[in-house]
Formats: sequence, C-alpha cells, structure tokens
Amino acid sequence: MKKILSVVFLSFFCSFILVAQAPKKLTSGEIFESIQKLNFLGSVLYIAAHPDDENTRLISYFANDVKAQTAYLSLTRGDGGQNLVGSEIRELLGVIRTQELLAARRIDGGQQFFTRANDFGYSKHPDETLEIWNKEEVLSDVVSVIRKFKPDVIINRFNHKTPGSTHGHHTSSAMLSVEAFDFASDSTYKTHLNNDEIWQPKRLLFNTSWWFYGSEENFEKADKTNLLSIEIGTFYVNKGLSNSEIASLSRSQHQSQGFGSTGSRGTETEYLEFLKGDFPQNNNVFDGIDTSWNRVEGGYAIGKLLAKVEQEFDFNNPSASISELVEAYKLIQNLKDEHWKQLKTAEIKNVILACGGIYLEAVANNSSTTANSKNTIKIEAINRSKYQVSLKSVIINPLNVVENKTIELAENESQQFSMEVEIPSIINNTFPYWLSEKGTLGMYKVTDRQLIGLPETPRVFSADFELDFNGSTIPFLKDVVYKYNDPVKGEVYKPFEILPIVSASFHEKVIIFSDENSQKIAVKVKAIKKNLEGKLTLCVPEKWKVSPASFEFKLSQKGEEQSFNFEVTPPENQSEGMISPIVEIGGKTYTNELVEIDYNHIPFQSIIMPSEAKVVRLNIEKKGQIIGYIQGAGDAVPTNLRQIGYTVVELNEDDITPEKLANFDAVVLGIRAYNTNERAKFYQKDLHNYVQKGGTLIAQYNTSHRVIVDEVAPYSIKLSRYRVTDENSEVRIINPNHELLNYPNKIVASDFDGWVQERGLYFPDEWDSKFEPIISMNDKNESPKNGSILVAKYGEGNFIYTGLSFFRELPAGVSGAYKLFANMLSVGKNNVDKPIKN
Repeated sequence: MKKILSVVFLSFFCSFILVAQAPKKLTSGEIFESIQKLNFLGSVLYIAAHPDDENTRLISYFANDVKAQTAYLSLTRGDGGQNLVGSEIRELLGVIRTQELLAARRIDGGQQFFTRANDFGYSKHPDETLEIWNKEEVLSDVVSVIRKFKPDVIINRFNHKTPGSTHGHHTSSAMLSVEAFDFASDSTYKTHLNNDEIWQPKRLLFNTSWWFYGSEENFEKADKTNLLSIEIGTFYVNKGLSNSEIASLSRSQHQSQGFGSTGSRGTETEYLEFLKGDFPQNNNVFDGIDTSWNRVEGGYAIGKLLAKVEQEFDFNNPSASISELVEAYKLIQNLKDEHWKQLKTAEIKNVILACGGIYLEAVANNSSTTANSKNTIKIEAINRSKYQVSLKSVIINPLNVVENKTIELAENESQQFSMEVEIPSIINNTFPYWLSEKGTLGMYKVTDRQLIGLPETPRVFSADFELDFNGSTIPFLKDVVYKYNDPVKGEVYKPFEILPIVSASFHEKVIIFSDENSQKIAVKVKAIKKNLEGKLTLCVPEKWKVSPASFEFKLSQKGEEQSFNFEVTPPENQSEGMISPIVEIGGKTYTNELVEIDYNHIPFQSIIMPSEAKVVRLNIEKKGQIIGYIQGAGDAVPTNLRQIGYTVVELNEDDITPEKLANFDAVVLGIRAYNTNERAKFYQKDLHNYVQKGGTLIAQYNTSHRVIVDEVAPYSIKLSRYRVTDENSEVRIINPNHELLNYPNKIVASDFDGWVQERGLYFPDEWDSKFEPIISMNDKNESPKNGSILVAKYGEGNFIYTGLSFFRELPAGVSGAYKLFANMLSVGKNNVDKPIKN
C-alpha cells in the first residue's frame, strides 16, 4: 500500500523504527527543547501492570510539553500474553515486550522501569495475584523505584478501590502504588537495597476516564470536584507532530500485541483523580512544587545562565551556546543534591554534544565476544562546529585500556583510530539479567539487587571520551556497539554482547513418542568462539535410553554449527521428562543455548537459557492423516501435531478453495484467526461448505471484540470474556458418551493434569441448540462454564469450537491435551472412511 507522509513525520518515525539501536542525532528544534527540559526540575511516575497499559498520551505530554522527568513503571514484562509477530511466548515474549516498551519510551520521551513480577497470565482477583507474585517483594521493588526516581507526582492507570472488577494484575498495580506512596518516605521500611534514601512524593493521582464509570453518560453526570482535567492535544512545532500523534507512534511499538495506533489532532482532555498527598490548586499537577533551578541549593546561578541560553538560542548556529553550556555544566558539578546533579549532568552533556554536532562512537569488530578473547574497537570522534574542541583520551571500561593522545577536533574532520582489547577470563554475560536464574510462577529471581528495576542488563563495555572545550574538560561515556551495512536496511546497529563460548540446542522443544519405537533427536552445537573441540552427551530421564553415549566435535570458525543425532528410546509405558545436552570443553561443562531474537522494530536480542526439551512417551491413537492449518495470530500447534504423526499443511488464502480443502481429513483455524485474517469473511463460506460435505473444522479461540466475520460458526455462537485462569481447576464431564471423549482415545480426569497457565479463554456463553457442550469447568467461586468445547453436526461433517488453550498446552508437552486434540481431529471418523464430496 502506498503511503504519503510528511517529511517531518517520516524522519521522526524512521529515526526510531528503522534503526532501533542507532544513536539519535538531534535537530536544532530538538536541541532547543532539550535546553527547555534542562530548566525544568520536576518528575512524574506512571504505574501500571503490563506493557501497553501505559497511557502514552500522558507520558508524552509530561515529557514533551511540561518537560518533566517522566517514567513508566510496568510491574511485569508482559510474559503471559500472546505474540502476533512470531512464535516466542513466556520468557522470550517478555524480552520482546521489554524492548517494545523501551522503543515506545524512545519515541514519547519517557524512561522505563520494572519489578521482578512475572506475568503468569490472566488473574481474576488481586488476592490471587499478590499471593502468586509475592506481594512483599513486588511492593519492595515499587518503593525502591520511587526512592530512586524520586517522582513529585505518581499516577496510577487503574482503580485500587474495585478489586475483582478487572484483571487482578491491574488492580494490584494500583493497590501497591497506594501503599508504596506512604512507605517510600518511611525510614523504617527497608527495600531490597536496605539503605536507599527515603522520598516523599507530593501527590498520588488516578488516571480515570469514562470507562471506569461504565459509560460516557455516567461520566458526564459524575461529580468532578476531585478531578483535574488536563488539555493534552498540544501541537509541537519543532516536531511537526501533535502530542497524540507522538503517543500513537509510541503505542504502535507494541507490535507483538497488535496495538498499531492512528494519530489524532486537535484538543484532547485527560482526567486525574486525586487520591493522596496535597490537593493541587489551579488544575496544576505540579502545584506547590518548585520546578525551577531554585529547587536545589546553588541552582539560582545555573537557572539564570540556562535561561539566557534558552532565550538567545540560535537555531542556525547551536554551537554559539556551547561556552555558556560548559559554564553551566561546571556549576552543576558543585551541586550538593546528588539526584538532580546526576540527572542534569547527563542532560547537559548531551546538549553540549548536540550543539557542536559532536559525534562519538566506539564500534567493536564483532557483534559478540567471549572470555579470554581479543577484540578491536574502532574509535570515531568528529566536531562539526567551529567551536574549539580536542580529544584528550579514550578509556575502554572496565578494562582500563587507555589511549592518551591530544587530537584537535577541527571542524568537520573525522578522527578515527583503533584500540586493541583483551577480554578477561572472568566477565559478566550481557543477556537479560532476570532470566539468569530459575524463579517461580510469579517472580523472577535476581541475585544482584542493584539490577532490580532496570529495564535491561547494563552493557559491560563502554568508552570514556575525555574532551577539552577551550580549556574545560568533560568526560562522555558511550557504550561499545557493533554495526554493519545491510544491503537493504543500510547501517544496522547491534548491542555488543558477552556470551559463553558454546551453545547447544534442540531443533524441537517437545518430542512426542506415540509408540515404543526410538526416534532420532538432533542437537545443534554452535561455536561462539573459534577453534573449539569437545564432547557432547545427552542427559535423559530414568528408563529412557540414548545411543551413542557421546559425540566428539571440532568447530574451527566462530558461528560454525554442527548437528548430532542421538537415538532415544522411550520406556514401554507412558512416561515424560526433560532431556538436556552437556558440552564438555577443556574440562568445563556447558548446558545452555543461545536464543536470538531479530525483529526490525527492536534491537537484536541474545538470550542465554538452559537448554532442554521435554520428551513424552504417550499412548495415543488418531484417525485421519492430512490436516490443513490456517494460522491466525500465530502459534506452534502445526509443529506439535506433526510430533504425533500428522501431515500438517499450513494454508494461505489462495489455498482455501473447495478443491484443495477436499484433500484434508480435518482443517484447523489457528488462534484468533477470525480476529486477524482480514479475508476470512470471504473464505469462511468455503470452510463451511467443506464441513457440510463431510469435513471436520476446528476453530480455536477468538476474542470477543474485533471479530472480522459475522459469525464464528455455521450456527450462532456468542463469544464472551469468560475464561478459566486456574490451570488446575476441576474439569467435569457433561456428555461422557460423546465420541470426542471416547474415540480414538479415552479421555479421563487425569488428562487434565499438568496443564499450564490456564484452562482456556473467551469461552462462548450462548450457543445454538445444535451445539453439544462436552465439558464444564470454572474458577473458584464462579458459575460453571460449559462452552470450552462445542461440537455440532453441520451437513455431513462436524464443526468444533474450542476456547481451550491448546496453543499453550501442546508446546508445553501436556499429554492429555495431545489426546484431546487428536480426538477432535478424529470426530466423525469412527469406523467410517468417507471421502469428502467435491
């Protein structure tokens, strides 16, 4: 589709999206806004539960209009959701959504924090949420972020007064912020840091709207004496964008959730309900707070100097401001208030570089390295102004490799040289810190307490550039990065990673043995360092057998891979367990795998995780062989069905014709197919005709909103928001004689043991009498939910609608889920082998 965008809009958007890791280069207008921000000393912390919960309109407003330090504290990383851009779920999805939040903040101007809470899936009540999360630890994390960020104002996204009315994570985030507001200033309350400095925010507000009142009409009639109304529809001349347009670009970074947003223009109002602290006057969130430089001792002179810089700023010659900015920098170094000293030092140094068009970069010769290896780091420094600047030294931290040389940075003359470094034998890896140890269902385990709250693992290596500005020396710290030229994308940046020397991984994470026959299981060994020699063995559960006992390998090149096939024999009876590879090199053992995530909208990610796969010896029968699969939001079910012997053909829109459908024993619609496939409303009639002529069609869950088709089934079904979140909830048989529970596998109560995260979601609550409900379930203290599997005869075939979470259970190797899915595919095939009519 051809799109026409303004030049300003396009450049603003591309600067964040197409080169997600590239350094930002400010325009004159952006430099001026940064100077304005230097002159505002106030901060706002927005608190909610997940990536996407944040109100990007407010974050952008406070960051870009008010010029306040603005941050979003997301209690979780969104690990429990679905993924619309790939197959990653759980922890890996959390990595993606962490980076999507950071991408959003780079656009709207905010900062990002997290707690150790793990998004374990939908929760119906904060009591359950806080028990699974470990309330005291999450509360400690929230208090710690408040004490570190020191917000003047805290804003909740959700209502703490209505537990049980919405997602338990949402309400819990609000409840914890109310408690943390008081504990942050209580010297007797100790966080995980023990000695962090107490802080008292001025006020706590709730970002309310008509939605919390049930309707716009109710909201119009409501008493608003306790509400602040804020006009946030600002148009930013220097950006060429409205506040809402920036907010929509920010929200659109949540690509894994399909939250692309269209910008709007014109006036818009946000409402903030007062909860605690000092009630603000004059509709001013910062009422009673001195946000000028007078706020800090010694700040008056700085404010006076920077006000002059702002007033006299030359958009055509920003370097004219450097002298006074350098003087202001020196005054900031004398501040006794360490908090504002640190923040404003970082800000003004960025402004000084931008005013001089000064570009500093340290680029490694590889995207990753390992302990005991040598690397080359290319240094570049250039001054694109007439201001007198010289480079005095560069230090590579933490190696303390120093290049002492005084180089005059003459106008627009690039200075480049290389520095050789040797990585020590003991060095920290750079993969996501919250995944380095095994946690619990609700909490990540983080041993290094200083890392808690950070959005990502700090880079290990940095280059400290010492610049002289006409006699005044200022240090500038830049992370060491890696970059290369892509023939399509052009200049591409990647983080410079520190990784183990080897990775061993399985091609499949779940291997199903449907009989006693052995299977070949491939293990891929990848060299992350050149010239590796070692031995590979496979650890298997008791009573399982493996042959051969080991393989010797030799990998000469970095990045070289080699696969080895172990023959694994299952026990005679049903059994399951975990297998893991063990790599021995030079007397050391390695049991991890390197997982790489590469999407255009986020920086390249390298994750080190325990390498393991689940093996399941399962007595399973099936009828039919060739299955057609139409993907929706994306899931791994086709791969899982192949594990039990089905031939699965993934269909695109052109394949969904009566002639081609007639070749399949059953057709399956992937999760949310009727929410995401725009052409579903055109090919649905072919699917229903396929059923009518004798086929079996299985539709997996769709959400109750954004449904593309008029009906999700050939007979009427009304989707609801009903779900059963307790994966251990009792499952009751409604129709014990139905073939789906008996053929070709007998389904018993134990087949619902070991399910993960949930039973299912978006169950229908009303359906045509032609549908037969099969099983019933419910969460504690709730009414029975009978719509998790509905089966109906339609013509000569069978239509099945299911909200059960097979997309989670099959990849987790849940044996009962495999048997149940095989039975669904076998419906209508009991002693009958009829061809589907053309």
